[in-house]
Amino acid sequence: MIRVGVNGYGTIGKRVADAIRAQPDMKLTGVAKTRPNYEAEAAVRKGYPLYAAIPERSDQFTDAGIDLAGEVEDLIIASDVIVDATPSGVGEANCELYETYDTPAILQGGESADAVDTSFVARANYDKAEGADIVRVVSCNTTGLSRLLAPLQEEYGVEKARVTLIRRGGDPGQVDRGPINDILPDPVTVPSHHGPDVKTIYPDVDIDTVGVKVPATLMHLHSVNVTLASQPTVAEVRQLLSDESRLFLVPEVAGIDGTGKLKEFAMDTGRPRGDLWENCIWDESIAVEGNDLYLFQSIHQEADVVPENIDAIRALTGRETQEDSMAITDDRLGVGLESLFDGPRRRVVPHSADD
Repeated sequence: MIRVGVNGYGTIGKRVADAIRAQPDMKLTGVAKTRPNYEAEAAVRKGYPLYAAIPERSDQFTDAGIDLAGEVEDLIIASDVIVDATPSGVGEANCELYETYDTPAILQGGESADAVDTSFVARANYDKAEGADIVRVVSCNTTGLSRLLAPLQEEYGVEKARVTLIRRGGDPGQVDRGPINDILPDPVTVPSHHGPDVKTIYPDVDIDTVGVKVPATLMHLHSVNVTLASQPTVAEVRQLLSDESRLFLVPEVAGIDGTGKLKEFAMDTGRPRGDLWENCIWDESIAVEGNDLYLFQSIHQEADVVPENIDAIRALTGRETQEDSMAITDDRLGVGLESLFDGPRRRVVPHSADD
């Protein structure tokens, strides 16, 4: 069993902890929190050993009536791998601590690519993480773009990708984010950071990205134009993308015309927290003009990097091949969402930890 600790139990950390518990080859050694808030209580309710991320605040947990399993260094010592899901900038600062105890760590997309041995997307560059000390699972948007480009690059070749990212202002619980009533070029300069970030996965891909921030919390939306080296038909592209377990083609007949209904669909299918681990591509948006492919896809910013973190754990420890790891992760989480309108449906709810 791979012993995995999670440092940071917020939006990403709590989802990764649940995903670790569902894996047949992993054991969750515990989670670390900076303070005894509602998320710490949720960890205790699930029976997760709780550690103080900031040792000087241990007394706050005791005063709140929460028993600690130890401090963050104890968690690191007890783990074969640490998933660092702390806020942007904190993960990079924590690397010295992980290196002190010779414990490999996985950082998140808010950290600098220069702080790690390699950036990571399971579908694109799984093998590069094997034997690394520090790996970065790239951001939700970069993960989504890399997953889409992978089969297109392999099957047709990518000459140029142009993407406009309409980005949510904040997650549902981020009351301090915005805008409230505005549409912001973010950044106003070109490119946004997403294109250069994709190049940490695909160094040779020519990609331009621009970003816009809107007053929404549910998901991101990408308007994608990819110039391919060959000219596929729409039907061929649809088949190629539908064969990817982490891409979900939203059928026109389903009547899902926006991210709100996508989230509602996820909740109705029994997804925990209404999570969508897959890119959601509107099937009717797929168009081909000459060598140019056009489509719209949505990315659930709270969830799509979760399976990537699980695969990164196996890649770091060299336990499975890319294909086998992704298959295990997809099976245990229920990744591979399909509509009933497309025929046989794959699992859309995770296994229980006891299965």
